[in-house]
Amino acid sequence: MLLKPRPSKAKTATDSNAKRSPWQRFLAAAPVRMSLMALGVVVTAGVVTQYVRSSDHDDGEVDTKGRNLNLTDLYVFREKDQNPSAADSDLIFVMNTNPRSLARQQYYFSTRARYEFKVTRDADKDATPTGQTDVLLRFEFGAPDNNNQQEIRLTTIRDGSTQTAVVGKTTPLAANPGAAPIVNQVALGGTNLSVFAGLREDPFFFDVEQYFRVRAGAAGTGPAVGFRSPATAIDFAKGYNVNAIAVRLPISFLQGGSQAKVFDVWETISVPGTNSKYTQVEQMARPGINEALLRTNALLNAYNSVGPDFVAAALAGQQPAANIAAPIVTEAKQTLLAVGNSDARANALLGAFLPDVMRIDTTGASGYANALNAKGSPIRGRLLKDDVIDITLSVVTNGALPTDNVSYDGALGNPSQGHHPLVPAFPYLALPN
Repeated sequence: MLLKPRPSKAKTATDSNAKRSPWQRFLAAAPVRMSLMALGVVVTAGVVTQYVRSSDHDDGEVDTKGRNLNLTDLYVFREKDQNPSAADSDLIFVMNTNPRSLARQQYYFSTRARYEFKVTRDADKDATPTGQTDVLLRFEFGAPDNNNQQEIRLTTIRDGSTQTAVVGKTTPLAANPGAAPIVNQVALGGTNLSVFAGLREDPFFFDVEQYFRVRAGAAGTGPAVGFRSPATAIDFAKGYNVNAIAVRLPISFLQGGSQAKVFDVWETISVPGTNSKYTQVEQMARPGINEALLRTNALLNAYNSVGPDFVAAALAGQQPAANIAAPIVTEAKQTLLAVGNSDARANALLGAFLPDVMRIDTTGASGYANALNAKGSPIRGRLLKDDVIDITLSVVTNGALPTDNVSYDGALGNPSQGHHPLVPAFPYLALPN
């Protein structure tokens, strides 16, 4: 999704062009009537498309894909932007899985799956994503022991060189929710990495129930309504946990022998298929990209089975990727055309949406809407409390729906929203419910 740095409340419609945000200038260069499209708000011929869920908490569902094989969100940020006392040379990667994990219940990572972070080194912030995997971090988990802990096995592949180590254990759900997490330290190739894996509170927030009412009103299938007030808005993720994998790693670990400062990051989950080969069943980077562009469950499954390298090849017209991915790209473009984009504008948006990677320019402060590149794509990763729903709603509705009135910290006096405070040190995610 194309994003903009959020303007301050003091900003008015009379601001000069020089004061416009990067998104505003991008939009002005290719004016278009914008409709309600964020996160699956797609209206075609007056009919709302099939149910599409927010963020990546559920997508491309199949009977054989359990929730511990379901990605929810990816967070990538400079550690010092979350913790001013931290070193300025480290990045934090967070992969959240197993959505809607109930409070005070132990959940486990799959013992069959490979949970992977994949990274491309970029020449600069405007480089076209290739989906080339220059660095891979693979996490595999053993069977739970009598203490509800799983052994963590980490494999890194950098420029074709593979290293594997058992890094320690997962953090079990303790009787005391405030128990200190297990932070495992591992040295690989002369570089020290920190690893946490276990239950944490889901940091995502959104009034998804009211969102469906707003969507129905926009489609003419229900009364026209807006979002609820901060005093009554309900956060659908409140009270739930996720299985999280968090990694602290030096930027130099990603650089290898290069001087790269910009990286593309995405995450995948794969399981054994035929002939013991692993089959990818989930992939994501930026929040809501697949659900925003794809409406058909079968295409979501197809999209989850390929990587950004495949999509990049398809967009470049390379075979066989172009032929196989044609339905995916076609539906994505149809979605953009259905909400009022011109053909040229839809192509420009596809150039920003796809391939889907989380780009982080490590030379600037982290934040989902802090900066855009020349294509209108965000380039500063994503912090744990970034309000990606407000950012997206504001952009795609051209300011008509600037907020769902839900925040991470919640509204005073409203018990239906608000998350636990983030912890001050790694892994930073709030304690589990």
